[in-house]
Amino acid sequence: MSDDLQLPPDLPIPPEDWTQTPVSVKAVLLLLYEEVQTLKQEVADLKEQLNLNSGNSSKPPSSDKPGKKEKRRKLGSGKKRGGQPGHKGRTRKLLPAEQVDEFVIHKPVCCQVCGALLLGDDPHPHRHQVTEIRRIETRVTEHQVHTVECLHCGADNRGQLPNEVASSQFGETLVGLIGLLMGVYRLSKRQVPQILGDLGGPTISVGSVVNQQKVVSAALAEPVRAAGEIVQEQPVRYIDETGWKQHHQECSSYLWTVVTNAGTVFRIAASRSGQIARDLLGASESNYAVSDRYSAYNSLPKERHQTCWAHLLRHWQRIAGRDRDSRRVGLNLVIYTEYLLYRWGRVRDGTMAREEFLVEVPALQEKIRHWLEVGACCSHPKTAKTCRQLLRQESILWTFTQHEGIEPTNNAAERALRHAVIWRKLCHGTQSEAGSRFVERILTVVETRRQQGQNPLDFIRDAIAAHRRGMPAPSLISN
Repeated sequence: MSDDLQLPPDLPIPPEDWTQTPVSVKAVLLLLYEEVQTLKQEVADLKEQLNLNSGNSSKPPSSDKPGKKEKRRKLGSGKKRGGQPGHKGRTRKLLPAEQVDEFVIHKPVCCQVCGALLLGDDPHPHRHQVTEIRRIETRVTEHQVHTVECLHCGADNRGQLPNEVASSQFGETLVGLIGLLMGVYRLSKRQVPQILGDLGGPTISVGSVVNQQKVVSAALAEPVRAAGEIVQEQPVRYIDETGWKQHHQECSSYLWTVVTNAGTVFRIAASRSGQIARDLLGASESNYAVSDRYSAYNSLPKERHQTCWAHLLRHWQRIAGRDRDSRRVGLNLVIYTEYLLYRWGRVRDGTMAREEFLVEVPALQEKIRHWLEVGACCSHPKTAKTCRQLLRQESILWTFTQHEGIEPTNNAAERALRHAVIWRKLCHGTQSEAGSRFVERILTVVETRRQQGQNPLDFIRDAIAAHRRGMPAPSLISN
């Protein structure tokens, strides 16, 4: 056996002892050394996976286990909890008199001092309002269809129900409320009849609830389709996706969302590919997209793409939890990223001019690039790979500094998905294509109406009314 086996630099054996070691023993030592290094890397990877949470990865906050996420301690202000001296309190505002349903007058009859009869009124009485809610008032309208015999020829003539009346035994507001209870308040098809009954509403079967869910979905189909086209035309789109269960299969599909200032759309697709992202964003050559670092977004044009700094911050936290070299790189990147986001927060709330912020950007770019270059030479393979990738994609880190109206984070899309993630955990996804269409349509309508500061039930009711009458659907987003 030839003696060309080299002593690894980190193996604690003096060179003179290595030269005197038999070749066969050297081979065994090197074999064991390689196995130990492999096992150490596997243990490190498993520990890293075990410690993943929403603070150092792309996992949602709902997946965090109690005690697993490290809370970053903030320096206390030294003040006691609660309202501070000088804080202006807030009380419930009184409704104007024309909105009050009933007035009860409390007026003294005689003087509390001398007992004399009191006359007159207080021009400015103390006003105290008590707000109460009534049980649901169900209004039933009976449509009677008469058949009348013609006195001339003896033929029977039967009246006709209007199409919008004949199509259902439930009114448009009730059907819209059923859709809202299922799609917004995450009630099951069995809980909807229960809550309606508890509030004094109508009696309705579980089967009828399912049928009305289909009616809501069909009525919202056209408004949601049109909203998707309008969203594609918006100058800045925030896109994200999460796993979605369908037909009892774990994450067999994915729920996508695109958030814009005009509105928000959702879509459940069987794929997490870049093609779905491009279909949702459209083929515009002048609009911008903000996303996380998932590979499906790599095909987006770099000059119109912004990657999420909140996701990057979680990557830095993960890097800081590795070995010594990675920790140094990760902690420095955390410091500069937190400062970047803090300064941008001041731009957003108006306490700092954008031009003042942009003056600081070149120095921050230089510091972050420096630590990415250090990380690219790091001994930890995952840290080095991440840093090399970001150096190649450096341009998409700073798109928000070159064009106004772009946020450096994808928080808008992440917030839009939170309700859907909780819904998925409660209902375990959808059981059919029709159920998936209902989910994406009701989520689109509700999230967009919330953005507009409008009541989603009003729109759902109007959409159902138009659907029943065969009229054009109302527009969810105005051009």
